[in-house]
Amino acid sequence: MSLLIKNGLVVTSTGSYQADVYVEDGKIKTMGNDLDIAAQTIIDAKGKYILPGAIDPHTHLAMPFMGTFAQDDYETGTIAAACGGVTSVVDFDLQQKGESIFQAVERKKSWAKDKVAVDYSLHPAIMDPRPEVIDEIKKAIQEYGTPSFKIFMVYDFRVDDATMIKLLKETKKYGGLVQVHAENVHIIDYLNEEFEKAGTLTPYYHAKSRPNIAEEEAISRAAKMVELTDSRIYIVHLSSKEGLARVKEARDKGVNVFAETCPQYLLLDEERYKESGFNGAKYVMSPPLRTKESNEALWDGIKKGDIQVVATDHCPFDINGKKDMNGTDDYRKIPNGAPGIETLLMLMHSEGVVKGRISLEKMVDVLSTSTAKMFGLADKGEIQVGKDADIVIFDPKQKFTITQEKLHMNVDYTPYEGMEVTGMPVEVYVRGKKVSEWKNDHVEFVGEKGYGRFVKRVPLMME
Repeated sequence: MSLLIKNGLVVTSTGSYQADVYVEDGKIKTMGNDLDIAAQTIIDAKGKYILPGAIDPHTHLAMPFMGTFAQDDYETGTIAAACGGVTSVVDFDLQQKGESIFQAVERKKSWAKDKVAVDYSLHPAIMDPRPEVIDEIKKAIQEYGTPSFKIFMVYDFRVDDATMIKLLKETKKYGGLVQVHAENVHIIDYLNEEFEKAGTLTPYYHAKSRPNIAEEEAISRAAKMVELTDSRIYIVHLSSKEGLARVKEARDKGVNVFAETCPQYLLLDEERYKESGFNGAKYVMSPPLRTKESNEALWDGIKKGDIQVVATDHCPFDINGKKDMNGTDDYRKIPNGAPGIETLLMLMHSEGVVKGRISLEKMVDVLSTSTAKMFGLADKGEIQVGKDADIVIFDPKQKFTITQEKLHMNVDYTPYEGMEVTGMPVEVYVRGKKVSEWKNDHVEFVGEKGYGRFVKRVPLMME
């Protein structure tokens, strides 16, 4: 299967230029001006961008949580990804009690088999850190193709500081990366009790129970463990101005602390929790939405390179039937999470690039190039000869009003309902095969479930 894309603007993390791109057998084979090559499909991309497919390295597909499951499985979630210009996902794989890392990886791969529409990989989340599990880190990095590992500093399955130190030392030896959900559990537990006593348990108090200082303290402590071990860590879903300050402080000292944020922490704020009735529950996620001040600080963090990756933390639960399954009078009983996998690229372009907050090249960096490097996706993340032909033909002028009925995520709402965006993917390719395209007034899936592959990621080099 061969494809020639002509006259588009190729966008990289360092610059943009006019070029034709020739694809054969799923790979980018040649690039240049006025290529005269016979191809089965020829596309004129004049006036459009040729972008590397976005990579979402923070998704929770079919995740068990609070007595239910995240509603997007590997089929619906990756179809939604394809329609949003996301051509690879790295999904979290929560190790169950008694499981080895290998068993956890194989279990989740079996759930994905014959379902995925785009390429995928897995981050094992270490939730039962027995000595033999720590010993398995080397194999996970070198053999399983999963060199990144999630830990939590909150919830019942959190790890203690000693375990964090062991994981940091072990991943450093073999080219792995520890990812951490950084919030101080004791602050949160204390505030939960206070709000229960006061009878203030509406969704707004979800945000108040997890204040910025809880994230700030946990990031500071995690950074100290990195300093101690001379390893590196990656802060998932950074949400606050204060948390960002601790990341910058560590990086200024030469400590390897990396960070991602998500569109919800760039665009939404805690006023959303005050929506009428139970509607504030749509935004119950952890960490919670913050203030406009934090929104702006995080945009600045992306622009200045203090935040390396933008991901989604896609974890959808219907507002009717899932968010309210344990009642509507206690924020602590609301399943945490929100949808976002399909709206990632359109939001970052419209709210970031079009509004002048970040450059087009920075968008490509934090959605594709930097992400691929961070997580060992050696064949992804760039429009470059030899890389996989994961390509988004993007019309920077195409308008679209985000509304759940025109999206593909398996959930009954979007946090961005009614928002008009400028710029949309009009054709999306995974390894040279078209998976979605713009039709009339929305993007439609034209790929096939089961086409996506598990990608073995390579060990990571310390910077």
